[in-house]
Amino acid sequence: MATITFDTHKFIQTLQAAGFEQKQAEAVAHAFKEGAGEAELATKADLREIRTDIELLRRDLTGTITTMEARVMGEIKLNRWMLGAIIIAEVAPLLAKLFH
Repeated sequence: MATITFDTHKFIQTLQAAGFEQKQAEAVAHAFKEGAGEAELATKADLREIRTDIELLRRDLTGTITTMEARVMGEIKLNRWMLGAIIIAEVAPLLAKLFH
């Protein structure tokens, strides 16, 4: 992660020009510098790495979804044949009785 350079002297001068007293301006500058020092900023390299990770996950998920879709379609076809066979097994004797 990147760090930020911070010109405390210029910041204090800006605050004083806006009406802050010396001690107030120094306290605000110190607090701001401490807060900025704890901040973690993403660099372009960090973002590229994240994009690469996202792309790899997308490809993996696409492959997984394709595999699952093929499996589900296979099961649907099997169930269709099984249901057809059950219907024929149940209806055939009834039709035989009806026509004899």
